[in-house]
Amino acid sequence: MNRTLIPAVAIALSLASCVPALKTQEARRNTPTTYPTASTDSTDAAAIKWQQFHRDPHLRALIDSALANNQELNIMLQEIAITKAEARARKGEYLPFVDIAAAAGMEKVGEYTRNGAVEQHLDVKEHTAFPEPVPDFIVGARASWELDIWKKLRNAKKAAVMRYLGSVEGRNFMVTNLVAEIANSYYELMALDNQLEILRSNIAIQQDALGIVKQEKLAAKVTELAVRRFEAEVLKNRSLQYNIQQRIVETENRINFLVGRYPQPVTRNSAAFSSLMPDSVHVGLPSQLLSYRPDIRQAELELAASKLDVKAAKASFYPSVRLTAGVGFNAFDAAYLLETPASLLYNVAGDLVAPLINRNAIKAAYASANARQLQAVYDYERTVLNAYVEVVNQLSNLRNLRSSYDLQQQQVEALSSSITISTNLFRSARADYMEVLLTQRDALESRFELVETHKQQLNAMVDVYKALGGGWK
Repeated sequence: MNRTLIPAVAIALSLASCVPALKTQEARRNTPTTYPTASTDSTDAAAIKWQQFHRDPHLRALIDSALANNQELNIMLQEIAITKAEARARKGEYLPFVDIAAAAGMEKVGEYTRNGAVEQHLDVKEHTAFPEPVPDFIVGARASWELDIWKKLRNAKKAAVMRYLGSVEGRNFMVTNLVAEIANSYYELMALDNQLEILRSNIAIQQDALGIVKQEKLAAKVTELAVRRFEAEVLKNRSLQYNIQQRIVETENRINFLVGRYPQPVTRNSAAFSSLMPDSVHVGLPSQLLSYRPDIRQAELELAASKLDVKAAKASFYPSVRLTAGVGFNAFDAAYLLETPASLLYNVAGDLVAPLINRNAIKAAYASANARQLQAVYDYERTVLNAYVEVVNQLSNLRNLRSSYDLQQQQVEALSSSITISTNLFRSARADYMEVLLTQRDALESRFELVETHKQQLNAMVDVYKALGGGWK
């Protein structure tokens, strides 16, 4: 090394050693060994593809269409393309830059300047006329390369790659939520169809009861009040039909929106709704969430990228080395441009640059990168905790709904048989009309609640699958 460069290098390195110390923290990656009241079996439903988990062919067709046409998902795909291009741009920054250029110009200088005096001296000495103004023609190639000694550019490229991979996981997480939302809406639509059918059959029963009450009134066994109360109940339930029909339209259109198409009827087999019983879902071990949940993997990649950002920011305190070189042809007459070696030019230079005074911007960028890294640590821990809580909540929900459904089923059977009993008692004058009316109302509500609970069971099964990280494969 040239002796004149040694002091400069020593000063640059001593300045670079003055890097401010900042707080660092590693993310906690440990999870509980098992879920509460769950087995230690490592079989995980998240490993199952959504085509196998959702067996209804109509539902599978809807999900297929959504994965192809959902606008929000397609927007996310473009975000992935953007992050991929950014990673590619970062990669190019630590490679040599080579430009090719051609230029032409003309210059007139004053006689009493240095260049003018030289030209005048040449005119006298050579007895030839120096061109005035002086043309200038140049063609050549220029190269520059920043030596990535401290891996600042390489770490920035790796961080961009991590964020690109994170955007892919973000897309997978969106697919998981999209599949679950369509499935839940589909089951809600089937439940509404069944509730509408129950309501219509109940209206038929009430109209029969209304006919009986009218006959009893003609026989002077009941008053006009009983007839009016039964008529009001029939009208209320007929009105409720339109409420359910509106909810059916809105649910269909919510599915159509997710599928990316204009409103149209959604094909389904609602008659099979009551036979759709939730399967037992294998939840595996909590540690498997780290592999299957796309949002956890995205948070982990973002954490890795933020650590690389800190390293890249720290490298800004160190001296940078840039090499530049050029080669080409230069002449004042185009006829002489390609004559060698007379018109040949070349240059090589190297720069060693280190920040000396007013390093506030570098310190601020380093502190900002470190703060974002700490944010990524907390975000990763929060994402893991949230995933675990979601699974536990849905497992508990599934168990409680199963117990509730069994009891409600017994309630429906009891109330359904009580309708016939109350009607017969009313005909034999052993029960008043209010007992018949209230029994029919309770039976209708219990059947509605049974359908609602069954829908919640199916939704809980879908939500457990989503919470485990299934649905994106």
